[in-house]
Amino acid sequence: MNKKVSILGSTGSIGTQSLEVCEKHGFDIVALAAHSSVGLLSEQVRKFKPKYVCIFNDEKYSELNTTLADMDVEILCGMEGLCKIAALEENDIVLNSVVGMVGLLPTLTAINAGKDVALANKETLVAGGTLVTALAEEKGVKIYPVDSEHSAIFQCLQGNKRSQLSRIILTASGGPFFGYSYDQLRNVTKADALKHPNWDMGNKITIDSATLMNKGLEFIEAKWLFDLAPEQIEIVVHRQSVIHSAVEYDDYAVIAQLGVPDMKIPIQYALTYPDRYECPTKRLSLTDYGTLTFAKPDYDTFKCLSAAIEGITRGGAYPCLINSANEEAVRAFLHDEIKFIQIGEIVSSVLDKFPQSEIKCYEDVMSADKQAREYVRNIIG
Repeated sequence: MNKKVSILGSTGSIGTQSLEVCEKHGFDIVALAAHSSVGLLSEQVRKFKPKYVCIFNDEKYSELNTTLADMDVEILCGMEGLCKIAALEENDIVLNSVVGMVGLLPTLTAINAGKDVALANKETLVAGGTLVTALAEEKGVKIYPVDSEHSAIFQCLQGNKRSQLSRIILTASGGPFFGYSYDQLRNVTKADALKHPNWDMGNKITIDSATLMNKGLEFIEAKWLFDLAPEQIEIVVHRQSVIHSAVEYDDYAVIAQLGVPDMKIPIQYALTYPDRYECPTKRLSLTDYGTLTFAKPDYDTFKCLSAAIEGITRGGAYPCLINSANEEAVRAFLHDEIKFIQIGEIVSSVLDKFPQSEIKCYEDVMSADKQAREYVRNIIG
């Protein structure tokens, strides 16, 4: 395959693993973009020699320009740079793995340019699902899920009739605090919350996994990716992260996708679909695991999960409001401004604070995002 790929968020966990996959299969890297990691981004440019590179943090532009002064590469910055990369004519596919709401506009831009998207940015569909799915249908663009859970569902649907899907089973590791009571969560530290049992991820996503907000966001994503009603999605805690998710059909047959907990598998499938190739990971040995366990989530203790499900059930701007409030609350927690338990309390309070409103355009998303962030900042002081 001589596929041309642009990667947004190339210095993060998904981005670096995506480059590993691309290198193994000889894909042509057209463009790379990162938030602020000038050092690693520069190393990636020298190794993969893209035509374009973007640093989202404007303040880092001069440093990147100086570092890459000897390279034949066009250096871009900010949201304008991300969107230019997303719409490049050379792109066969755009892999979006940036973190946060910043990922929405580049996704819309890529789709509008007729480019397929490998999507690892949860907020794109959580905040703007109605816009993204409508535009993708209009432009005939494919959105390939990169999250291991959504990739698993996508794989389990292959060769079957979508109309005969009954429900999906979305698995969750349970995070580092599985089995904790609400009172126990009052005393957990940032260091505790950043110790994920199975996955190596960035700080924001790791905290989301600890609060189970990550699973709430994936619940919302699944609704948009697979055109489901909320009642068609069941969350099951599966501590080993071997079964990545499953699909139940009308005859109650359940098909699951299994593999070692390594993101390179879903990344590669998104980039090479419908073909499969040897992946730079290890094989699954079920006998090494011996036992696989399953449990129900504790919706009362992990308030973020409940809030996310309630948000998408209500619809409109609520998923966006909840997501943006969570981003601000997690930022505050990582800066030692609030306690871990307050994240869920803040996110849940959004449901009562804001009235129902619709998302009809990108500006509506940005307005809801701004309102939610201001609300959280006022609470934190």
